[in-house]
Amino acid sequence: MASLSPASPPALAALGERLRQQPARWLVTGSAGFIGSHLVESLLRLDQTVVGLDNFATGHRSNIEEVRALVAPGQWLRHRFIEADIGDLDACREACRGVDFVLHQAALGSVPRSLANPVATNAANVDGFLNMLLAARDAGVQRFVYAASSSTYGDHPALPKVEEQIGRPLSPYAVSKLVNELYAEVFARCYGFPSIGLRYFNVFGSRQDPEGAYAAVIPRWTRAMLLGEAVTINGDGETSRDFCFVENAVQANLLAATVADPAAVNQVYNVAVDDRTSLNRLFEILRDALCQFRAEVSALRPVYGDFRPGDVRHSQADISKARRLLGYFPGHRIEEGVREAMPWYVSRFSVTEGVY
Repeated sequence: MASLSPASPPALAALGERLRQQPARWLVTGSAGFIGSHLVESLLRLDQTVVGLDNFATGHRSNIEEVRALVAPGQWLRHRFIEADIGDLDACREACRGVDFVLHQAALGSVPRSLANPVATNAANVDGFLNMLLAARDAGVQRFVYAASSSTYGDHPALPKVEEQIGRPLSPYAVSKLVNELYAEVFARCYGFPSIGLRYFNVFGSRQDPEGAYAAVIPRWTRAMLLGEAVTINGDGETSRDFCFVENAVQANLLAATVADPAAVNQVYNVAVDDRTSLNRLFEILRDALCQFRAEVSALRPVYGDFRPGDVRHSQADISKARRLLGYFPGHRIEEGVREAMPWYVSRFSVTEGVY
C-alpha cells in the first residue's frame, strides 16, 4: 500500500508531515493481520517507532515479512515485534511500555466464527480488550484507538447508519464489539482515559486472508475465480454492504490517534465510504477487474446458496461525523480499491504463483 500519496486528503497529508517532524512510539495489536500490517507499514513509512503484537491466531508471519520488504531498511529498524496474546495481561503491559498511541486491531473477527465458538470470541474481544485498556491506561498512553464494528448496529433498520442509533445485536461477535465501546466509555468517565472507536464497514485490500470458513468475501471470491472454483453467493445476491478499502481505514486510525479537538475524543466513528454495493454487483466488479489479468474469467457466473445466519440484509454508513470531527475523507471507492488490490490478489492466489 502506498501510504500518504500526493493524492491523499489535505488533512492526512498535513498529518504525515507533522508525524515525520515529531515521531512517536506506536503499538499496533494484531500487527500480523490484514489491517494491522497496513498500519505498521504506513507508520514505518512515516519514520515512526512501532511495536507490533500478535499471537498469529488469524495473522500471518508473511504479512510482517511483506511489510519488511516494502519499507526502507532504516525504517524497519524502528520496528519491534512481540509474539503474545492479548489474553495475557503481563504481555499487554510489556507492549504498552513507553508507547504514545495504541492502535488496537487484535480480535477474533467474523459473525459465523462467533456463532460457532462464542467463548473464544468473548475471550479475545472482551477479556483481551479489557486487558489492553488496563495496560494502556496504566502506561499513560496518550490515545487508545480501537477497531469497533458495523455489526454493532444490529437489527436497527435505518440507512445510512448513524453512530448514535443502534439496534439489538445479532451475533456474539456483535455483542463483543458493543462491549468494547461500553468499556471505552466507562474508562473515559471513570479514569479520564481517552479513546476513539472506529466502526469498520467491510474493509478489504491486500493481505486479507482468502482461506477458511470465515474468510472475507472479496479475497475468497477472487481466489475462487482465479482457481476456477465456484463462487457461492449467500441468498439472492441483493444483500448489500458498504465496502471500504484498507487505505481509508489507515487514514481513519492515524487521524483518530492524533486529532487535537477535545470534542472528537471519546467518540465512535463510522469508517466506510457512504455507499452500498450488492453482492451481485460485487461479483461483477471483481470479475471485470480480473479480466484484465485472466480473460477466461469473463464467462464465470455465481451460484446461490442459503442466507447466512446472523447477517444483516443491508449496510451503509453515514460518515459525516468522521468528516466533521476527524477530517476523514475516503480516497477510494470500491471499484478503485479493487483495481489497486487486484495485482496483489493475482500474484498470491493464482495457480502458477501459489496461494496465500
